[in-house]
Amino acid sequence: MAQKGVDLDCESFSCSICLELLKDPVGLHCGHSYCMDCIKTHWDQEDQKKLYSCPQCRQAFVTRPVLLKNTMLADLVEKLKKTGLQAAPADLCYTQDSVPTLYAGPGDVACDFCTGRKLKAFKSCLQCVASYCEKHLQPHYELPVFKKHKLVEPSKKLQENLCSRHNEVMKIFCRTDQQSICYLCSMDEHKGHDTVSAAAEFTERQRELEGSRLNIQKRIQDGEKDLKVLQGEVEAINGSADKAVEHSEKTFAEMIRQVRSKQKTEVSRVRDLQEKLEQEITELKRRDAELKTLAQNEDHNQFLQDYRSLSPLSESTHSSSINIRPLRYFEDVTAAVSEAREKLQDVLRETWTNISLTETQVDVLLPQPEPKIRADFLRYSRDITLDPNTAHRKLLLSEGNRKATNMNKPQSYPRHTDRFIRWPQVLSKESLTGCCYWEVEWRWEGVDVAVAYKNISRAGDSDKCAFGWNDRSWALDCDTDGYSFRHNSVRTPVSGPVSSRIGVYLDHSAGVLSFYCVSGTMTLLHRVQTTFTQPLHAGVWVWDNGTTAEFSKLK
Repeated sequence: MAQKGVDLDCESFSCSICLELLKDPVGLHCGHSYCMDCIKTHWDQEDQKKLYSCPQCRQAFVTRPVLLKNTMLADLVEKLKKTGLQAAPADLCYTQDSVPTLYAGPGDVACDFCTGRKLKAFKSCLQCVASYCEKHLQPHYELPVFKKHKLVEPSKKLQENLCSRHNEVMKIFCRTDQQSICYLCSMDEHKGHDTVSAAAEFTERQRELEGSRLNIQKRIQDGEKDLKVLQGEVEAINGSADKAVEHSEKTFAEMIRQVRSKQKTEVSRVRDLQEKLEQEITELKRRDAELKTLAQNEDHNQFLQDYRSLSPLSESTHSSSINIRPLRYFEDVTAAVSEAREKLQDVLRETWTNISLTETQVDVLLPQPEPKIRADFLRYSRDITLDPNTAHRKLLLSEGNRKATNMNKPQSYPRHTDRFIRWPQVLSKESLTGCCYWEVEWRWEGVDVAVAYKNISRAGDSDKCAFGWNDRSWALDCDTDGYSFRHNSVRTPVSGPVSSRIGVYLDHSAGVLSFYCVSGTMTLLHRVQTTFTQPLHAGVWVWDNGTTAEFSKLK
């Protein structure tokens, strides 16, 4: 019991900042006492704000209070020391429940309000942009002014929540520029932009994240189901081949060699398919774990920053399930052995043709990897020529209809229903499917490098016929200031080095459309992952008088 009383006295005469016995104690008007050096250091940090407050009750003082040593309290502390009472051991701090709390070490988040040796933070506050140990966190639980503050797990990235320009907490998200901003930014350089609260954007992106996880989990389930089907395929091939070999071994040694050789080929083909599917499932599981970790991040701005950096998830290009049509495999061989060797040779050739899955089927199951270097892209290069029947009257086509120049005056084109009427645009003659690559060289003011369905409108409102302003076209906006991407009237800022040569890679069946800056190296500017429902045509929108756009000869 006596020891319990000592602990109480020790707590009563401890500084709530350094958590040790008071040294040169001073009292504030609110009634709380601190070490003189501790409160001075604390207020030195508040000098920039010109507003001083009590670290415990947060009572504010308009001017910095003059500190005078409390001699009576100092004498009491000295008497307590003489009776053998000491502060908590150097390595531990004891809470009121006698639970030891370690001081902050390397890698820990430290309490911003502890002076001297700091305690480990228990929570971080997104509104205060500060971290607190359990003791200094108490006002957040007790005082009404802190009730709406958002507390999260201790974070070392709190300063990233402050606007670097205005030093204000960023509570707003600008959808136009896809970045977190403070309220001063919303009235300044982001005025008129599409803005919402960071919390609202956080909630919406969390919903998208959950949808992505569900999609991944569904694909994992489908992939695992496909693996079982493929395993059954392997077992069927092996079983059928074993029976054929057993029946024919004594009579047709040469035929046995051919059967074994074909067995190895077929099993190898299916094993390759299994391996590719297993790799895809492993990658999907890794991505799911990454998204799960991101979904648990309660820091709105950090979550949004990490969310934007996520690379797009490629759509699955293999079928939802692998259907192996009933095959006879080598049973025909067994039936033919008793008739004649010559007849068996014919049957073997016919059977092997029937049981082989075509390369086209394998290609559909698994995605083609996107090239990395220009030489690999050029393997898919397509010669693009522009269709004069689609060219706006201000566009002059030259260089074998590969180059379009805005002349700012009508050309002598005949009437045609495919011609663009409102905007200086033109489409290619060639329809594009499969894997294709082409490059556009542009000069002067700026252009839109685009792809579109053939049935895009040619006249009428701008959102119906302009590249990127409808659901039938995709466009990269290029000018000397940079890039942006548009589809279905949604504009997305694009960062990257400015170049007069743009490379376009299309994998139609995989739904991949990528734009690259071509300048020695290939720099990805923007990638689209979608589902194309029709063949595409390449196109350009040549903005102003004198501007040119030319489809390069790559072969």
